[in-house]
Amino acid sequence: MRILLISAYEASSHKAWANTLMNGLSEHRWSYLSLPARHFAWRIRGNAMSFAFDPRFKSTLEQPYDLVVATSMTDCVGLKAFCPDLQNIPWLLYFHENQFAYPASDKQQGLIEMQMVTLYSALAADLCVFNSQFNKDSFFDGARALLKKLPDYVSPDWLINTEQKSQVLPVPLDIQSQPEKSGSRTPVEAQTIKLVWSARWEFDKGPDRLLAILEELEYRDVSYEIAILGEQFRSIPKEFNQIKTQFSHRITQFGFAQSRVDYLAFLASADIVLSTALHEFQGLSVLEAVALGCVPVLPNRQVYPELFGDEYLYSSDIKNKQVEAKAAVDLIQRLVVNAQKAPLVSQYLAKALLPHYDALIKKMNG
Repeated sequence: MRILLISAYEASSHKAWANTLMNGLSEHRWSYLSLPARHFAWRIRGNAMSFAFDPRFKSTLEQPYDLVVATSMTDCVGLKAFCPDLQNIPWLLYFHENQFAYPASDKQQGLIEMQMVTLYSALAADLCVFNSQFNKDSFFDGARALLKKLPDYVSPDWLINTEQKSQVLPVPLDIQSQPEKSGSRTPVEAQTIKLVWSARWEFDKGPDRLLAILEELEYRDVSYEIAILGEQFRSIPKEFNQIKTQFSHRITQFGFAQSRVDYLAFLASADIVLSTALHEFQGLSVLEAVALGCVPVLPNRQVYPELFGDEYLYSSDIKNKQVEAKAAVDLIQRLVVNAQKAPLVSQYLAKALLPHYDALIKKMNG
């Protein structure tokens, strides 16, 4: 099959997903178009024009294809309008995230506009695929709530057919195996706990909550060290400067790893992967860490209850981050004292998921 793969906002996780598909399903003939992960609001609203009218993309868009696979940031309606050759072939729209479950921010601009672009794309696609059930449910719940607010000539029933056809298929993990952690655990008071935090450096990943947890660990005089990884952008929340200054004696890595090999090595060397996210649709970095033997310590919100049992979740308290931090540190200490092992996540490995992608692609060409 000839497949056009479009990533309208090429964040590192989106790029990894695209590469996993193209490398793992190499029997298909792939063409790949992407736009850089910056100017978020403009990228969603303007990507169709950027693709259609930039001469660098012209020859790729004019080739014949059997299928288009696009991320949900892609303006499917705009691209179909500007590129008529793409109108009469199937479109699979893949949702890494959705704009309806995004936490509110004072810096947000044009949220409803971005929601409408994604809604139009979902209605125009032949199939919508989500990386988690939480992502799927929050998208359709949010879209229906938005439609109910619009003044006239609108029906929430528009989404029934789209939702009924939608599927859940996670992003595959590009991890080969889950190694056994060497040695046995000792009580928490007698060992240094190795933590890793590996989210994007943005407000929706809860850096203020990470700061509160580190302060609680210090207050309890817990022996620990932490690697703070994750993708960074031009604007970095102020909490990271405070963390770097206040906890320099605990930090083993501060910033994006130099290579994929280095990143995986940090995960493999840690005992616990910690999340403070307010916005998480699959938790790819958490799943990668668990695949490499880390024990997860996660808030019981967003996608996490879908992924792991209660024994790995601490009580969420959106209004009081200090209360939440105490719950997180309670869980860290309990898991280490009990020598908790990492749960298995083999169902998310590429070798398990790629056959499902291949079957879905072939069915759409069917």
